[in-house]
This record gives sequence, C-alpha cells and structure tokens, in this order.
Amino acid sequence: KDLTMPVYNFKKMSPVPAAPDLIDIVLMRTQRKTPTVIHPGYKITRIRSFYMRKVKFTQQTISERLSRILTDFPRLNDVHPFYADLCNTLYDRDHYKLALGQLNTARSLVDQIARDMIRMIKYADSAYRCKCLKRAALGRMCTVLKRQKASLAYLEEVRKHLSRLPALDPNTRTLLMCGLPNVGKSSFMNKITRGNVDVQPYAFTTKSLFVGHCDYKYLRWQVIDTPGILDHSLEERNTIEMQAIIALAHLTCSVLYFCDPSEQCGYTIEQQCSLFKSIKPLFANKQLIIVVNKVDQQPWETLDPEKKEMIEAMAKDANCSLMTMSNISEHGVSEVKNTACEKLLASRVDARVAGKKVEGVMNRLQVFQPTPRDNVERDAHIPDSVKEAIEQGKIGSVDNKPKRSRVGYARTLGDDDQDNEEMVDAEYRKTARDLMWENGGPGVWAPDYREQYDLKEDEWRFDAIPEIIDGKNIADYVDPEIEKRLADLEAEEDQLLKELEAERMGQEPESDLDSEEEAAVEAIRDRKKIVRKRSQVNRSENKPVVPRTIRGRAKDKHQPGERNEDVIKEHLTKIGVDPTMMIARGRSLERERGRKRERSRARTETTESLPDEEMGDVSLSKTQVKKQKREKSEAAKREASVTRGHSRPRDPSQVGLHTEAAVKAAKKLDRQGRRGWEGGAGEGDNRKSVHLVKWMNTGKKRMGTHNK
Repeated sequence: KDLTMPVYNFKKMSPVPAAPDLIDIVLMRTQRKTPTVIHPGYKITRIRSFYMRKVKFTQQTISERLSRILTDFPRLNDVHPFYADLCNTLYDRDHYKLALGQLNTARSLVDQIARDMIRMIKYADSAYRCKCLKRAALGRMCTVLKRQKASLAYLEEVRKHLSRLPALDPNTRTLLMCGLPNVGKSSFMNKITRGNVDVQPYAFTTKSLFVGHCDYKYLRWQVIDTPGILDHSLEERNTIEMQAIIALAHLTCSVLYFCDPSEQCGYTIEQQCSLFKSIKPLFANKQLIIVVNKVDQQPWETLDPEKKEMIEAMAKDANCSLMTMSNISEHGVSEVKNTACEKLLASRVDARVAGKKVEGVMNRLQVFQPTPRDNVERDAHIPDSVKEAIEQGKIGSVDNKPKRSRVGYARTLGDDDQDNEEMVDAEYRKTARDLMWENGGPGVWAPDYREQYDLKEDEWRFDAIPEIIDGKNIADYVDPEIEKRLADLEAEEDQLLKELEAERMGQEPESDLDSEEEAAVEAIRDRKKIVRKRSQVNRSENKPVVPRTIRGRAKDKHQPGERNEDVIKEHLTKIGVDPTMMIARGRSLERERGRKRERSRARTETTESLPDEEMGDVSLSKTQVKKQKREKSEAAKREASVTRGHSRPRDPSQVGLHTEAAVKAAKKLDRQGRRGWEGGAGEGDNRKSVHLVKWMNTGKKRMGTHNK
C-alpha cells in the first residue's frame, strides 16, 4: 500500500512567543476571561469554585498555546525523507527534537500542577487559603514556562527559517541541476523558468535551494537549482553543499550534470570528472544528462581531444546522454530542457506500467477485432444523384465540403469574387441570416416570429394581440380622440417653450389679450408670488408652535389678530361674502362661554364658603373625611398639572382596572419587578471597589482604638 505523507505549509506556522511574552499572554487572558470580584462573606463553596476556575483556566490556556506550537512544527518521522534530512542538515535533528520534547514535558507538568492545586483548593477552609493556593499554582506554572526560554527562542528561529524555504513538492515532475560552482546552473534556470536567481562571477553565489517552474506538453514542471558541490568526502561537506546532496538522494527527478569545458569556473576537466564519479551513486534510478555548457567560449569541436575523450568516457560509463549548450547564445537550451522532460515522462510511464495498479486496469479493458465474414471487397458507395449535385455545385464543392453563402462574412484569403455573389436559384430558400444582411444587418432587421405561429386560421397570425390587465382589455378604455388631444398638448407645449425662450432673450411674447386683461394677469401672478412666499415663511419650523386655542387672537392693541370682529368683517366683505350671520353666531358662542365660566366660578366660591361639616356626609368619620379631602386636592392638582394640548389621564376602567387602588397596586408590582435587574452586581463584574483593610480587621482584638 502507498503511504501518504502529511503535507505541511511552513509559511502559515504561527509565531512562537518568547517565555516572558507567553507568561504575559496567559496571565492577561486569565484576568480578562474570568471573574475578578470575590468577598470573604460568600459561601465557602462559591469561594472555592471561584479560585478553582482561575487555576483551571490558566492551565487550559497554557496547554492550548503549547499544543498549537507542537502541532504546527513538522514531525520528522512523518514528513517526506527529503524534508526530514533537510531539517537535520539545517537545524540538527537532536536539538530540534529536544526542544519539542521539552515543550511537551512542560505541558504535562502544567497539567499535573493544576490537578494537584485544584485538589488542595477543594479542601481549603477560608478565602485566604484559597487565594494563597491559587497564587502558588499560577506561580509554579509561570516558573515552568520561564524555564522554556531557550527552547522557545530556538523554535522561533527555526520557524522563521522554515517559512523562507521554497515551496518544493517532492512528488511532482522535477528537473534538478547539479555540478561544481560557476558552471552555469543558475543562468540555465533563469532561461527556462520565470525565476530570477542571482548570478555572479564567483563561487557559491547560490547558497540554498531555489525552485522555479516551466511548462512542457501542457504540464507544470518543477526546476530546482542546487548550490555548487566540491569534490571532497561527505564528512567535510558544509551545510550549503549538503542541501544539494539531500535533493539528489531523495527526489525522483531528471538530473542535469553541468560541465564547463572552458574551465572559466576555476576547476579543470579532471576535477569535474572526479566530482561526477564521487556522486555517481546518487544518480541511481534517475534520468541523467551531462550538459557541456559555455560552448560559446570553448566550442565542442575545437576542444582538446584528451578532455573531450574524458567527458565522452564519463557519459558512456554512466550510460547517459551528452548534450552541448550555451546560456549566452541560447544554443541548445530548449533541446536540453525538452530531452530531460521526455526522459522523465518515459520513466514515469514505465514505472506505472510495471506497478500493480496496471493489472487491475487491464482486466477491465476488452479489445475486440472483427473478423471478415467473406472475401468480398466493399468500397465506399456514393449515389449518382449526390454526384450530380456535387458537380452542379448545389450541395458541395470538389473537395466534398458543403458550399455555404458568404454574405455578411469578411473576405478571407482564397475567396473568389463569385463566392460573394448571392446564390440565385429557384429552388434556394433564403434563410433569416440572408434576409438580415439584405435589410441592413444585425440590429436593424429582426425576423418576424409571427410567421411561425400555429393557429386555427392563418389569417390570425398577424393580428394585434390584445393587452389584458385584471381581466379587462386595455383597448376598451382608450380614448379614440387621444391622438388629437396629444397633438393639442404638444402644440401648447411648443407655444410655452417659445414664450420661455422669448423671455430669456428679453423679448415680450406675442399675446392676444388687451391691456386690461394683461394687467389682471400680472396682478394674479404677483398675488401668487406673495402667497407662495408666505407659505414658505409659515412652513419654517424654526419658531414656537402656537396652540390652536389661542391662534389668531389679539396679542395687543397694535395687533388685533385674525379673529378680531373688524378684521373678519373686512376680509369677508372684500371677497364678497355677507359676514352678518357669522359675526352674530360668534357673539352668541362667546356669551355662552362667559356664562359657563361665571357659573363654575360661582360654584367654586360657594363650595369654598361652605364649612367642612356641610360639605361632607354626616355619617362619615373624621378619617374618611380627611381621606376624601386629600383625594379632592390631589385631583385638583392633577387637573392643574395637565398642560394644554395634551391628552388627559384615562379613567381606571379604560386601562383594564376597576379602581384607583388597583392602579396603585399595579404600579407597585411594576416597581418591584424592576428592582430585580436594576443595579444588580455579581462576581462577573470586573470592577475595583474599596474594601476594608485586612490588617485592621483580622486577628485578635487587643487594647486600643481601631478607628483609623
């Protein structure tokens, strides 16, 4: 079975905080997310749960933070061997595992401290002991975190370096370049990919793995540029060289070994061949191509025969291809890339065919090859009618392709002038496309789809379709003279527009009115302007609202008001209305209102002049009389307090209650119900309040004063 390795995204790893920062994060989160107010007067069970909650929350926060760090970092036993060896080379496998193991141990210690302290808080007998145990628990947890300072700092540096590693897929199609420094590996990568690797004329310009991508046969290929490798033993190689060795050892790829026949890289042909022989075991089971680069400086044909023989012997010994190339003149660049890709594709196909999965696929495939039933040869048969139509050019041309109309198409190469002519034939039926081009082209002409309607009578197809709304035909409600009226309106509109243009030009429009009528029209227009201005002034809300009961009354002797008798009489006479009846009715209403006011005033004076014994019932007690008087005075106060323009308080029966006592009881219940949630405070309120000083209020009371 194929084992799938977990895929890690090193660029999305969360930052690892330093030990002091981690302690601050944990304690601040505990302070913000847990209650902060507790009093010694609470029940001991409530006090215990308060401090147990703080200890447990701190332990959970530390455990979550450390678990996230342990989960983000890759496990070297689970990832691809390429990444495992790369981490061992860059960060030292033992140091890496030791740091993660210390964090795992710290998480276990914090969990154990929390369990022990919670067990002790359960049996604490006072708030002071609970607080001391909580403080000890948090202190021990912070001490454990403080001891992880070195591990956290190391892991943060590892995370930064991992996030800068290229996004390299060990399982995809890959081209890998290797060789001595300065032989042209990075220049070749810049030619075939969109990468931009730094190229300099000195050794070890490339100090790490660089990844680029190119396309071949509609497939995405991964191109890896490795640092230069020197010819010495494996133990003497440094971290930069070991990255190339690890890539050669673990990646299934097509390898390009670069040689420099011009020896401008600083190494002779013998040294380059010696390096090839030393790393030859890493080329096993890989497609290898020896690339002779820089042939623009030293052509392959004019190379020293001895050196040429050494390179050819090296290629023959490894049973691989030998190709020449130049990055400057781009000679052979695309050929090298294509050859390497073709070799790798062929090897991947062979590996799949040799695998076990192919047998299951082949068992599901069945290939049938029909056997001939007799020895008679049967050629293609074309009817004579079709041959005649082809010769006449009705259904096709000489190459047996259908002949179509070219009307409306742009002229192309090979078209004849006869093709652009319309196809005139008695039997030919014009299509909608031909008609469209004859009548102006697209957007000008559209086919009439009513021809395709399938109705009982063909004459009905082009009838106007009635428009129905709410079951009624709109045509029944159309005015037959609407066109005439529309023409009149348009003529009137044109006349108004002409008058407006004449006014703008300073000319007086022609008018059919005489001088008196024009003066009347001017007066009406002036009057309209005045009324419009008054309405705009009255519409302003930036003034107090006058109550309706006093609106229009006299304010002083200079402003008699709109309701004054003389003002009303003058206004009505001016507009041609007889004001006699209206003024008489207003006087009668005024007299009745004055009589009512006098009667109420007289009744009030009489009531006030009567003694208390005459006002009250003789059978009532003194307490009842006092209560009755109090209710009357309250009612009078309420009457006086009701402002003009507001609705009066409703009777108890109108709000669903029978008496005033029921109203008072309802209001009391409302107040009592609000008391439960107004101003309530609990242990979840994060506030600082002034408490009693502990040293003044605990311990034995001795002689002396405590009023401090």
